[in-house]
Amino acid sequence: MESLSPRALNRALLARQFLLRRVKLPPLEAVRRLCGMQAQAPFPPYFGLWSRLHGFAPEDLSRLLLDRTVVRVVLMRGTVHLVTAEDCLFLRPLVQPILDRDLRTNTTYAPALAGLDLPALAEHTRAVLAERARTGAELGELLAKRHPGRSPSALAHAARGLLPLVQTPPRAVWGHTGKPTYATAEQWLGRPLDKRANLDDLVLRYLAAFGPATVPDIQAWSGLSRLGEVIDRLRPRLKTFADAGGRELVDLPEAPRPDPDTPAPPRFVPEFDNLLLSHADRTRVLSEEARKRVFGVPNGVFPGTVLVDGFVRGTWRITKTRAAATLDIEPYQRISKKDSAALASAGARLLRFAAPGRTPDVRWHEPR
Repeated sequence: MESLSPRALNRALLARQFLLRRVKLPPLEAVRRLCGMQAQAPFPPYFGLWSRLHGFAPEDLSRLLLDRTVVRVVLMRGTVHLVTAEDCLFLRPLVQPILDRDLRTNTTYAPALAGLDLPALAEHTRAVLAERARTGAELGELLAKRHPGRSPSALAHAARGLLPLVQTPPRAVWGHTGKPTYATAEQWLGRPLDKRANLDDLVLRYLAAFGPATVPDIQAWSGLSRLGEVIDRLRPRLKTFADAGGRELVDLPEAPRPDPDTPAPPRFVPEFDNLLLSHADRTRVLSEEARKRVFGVPNGVFPGTVLVDGFVRGTWRITKTRAAATLDIEPYQRISKKDSAALASAGARLLRFAAPGRTPDVRWHEPR
């Protein structure tokens, strides 16, 4: 069995994530091929697409949100993702076990939901949202009138787990702010959930965007368990490899697996990006030291990261005033003059994207 080094896995992942080289794709097609983009915060997907696509402008994604071609909805790992409308209808039924488990085990909300008639709550939620989209607070208060004595916040949380609730604009529209408001996916998109959705297709979509991968990798990305059974069913359609530790990797036979020595330009990867969250073994993009630093940020704030030669070598953040925009780059170690110059040039372009009309300032911090 052919063995793939961490560097070989890195280049395969970067190629499929459009981070080895930018591509000329419409944003809708890019979101589809990425199998969605992690979107816990409203605007990281904009920066993620800027890093991946030639000529991307924020209006390109805002337009897709406004015309309901893409939506924000809780999916893999029980986290908010930006996906195409079709993928919302396809993926949401498949991840329902994650949300069912959360309703039983969530330490904050499960005790307040004990003994509640969940099917009745789901029907009440549909009735409330049939009138118009609601914020989480509005939804919770209205449901509490039907279920007196229950915590409104717990009821709203349960509603988001029981039903496919999408976050409606202007949430996540570039340049806009506001609290999330919710509608059911069926009502917002005018179509039912995909009754033909199956785990085989889910795994194949994952491999196209993130492979080669182990079964634990696929489970880490999705939040689902027992996917080894799916891999066994798909084996005739897959190619197998081994990683440096001898673990089995599976992949689509024709998926890109570039030469490990393929150059990888420096990249700015946004907060919460799936590049770093979609494998149980993250060594294909994160050293152990980098993993501890990235995932050790207080309060669960997941930083933007800097890729040098395809691997995480530091973090970045943008701060704005009325007149200026500053990009702070904090490397974990010394970066060569060539890569530093490339990052500085890309950083200036990033600031023009993020804050047009403001004076750009790229600041380097000493490694620590």
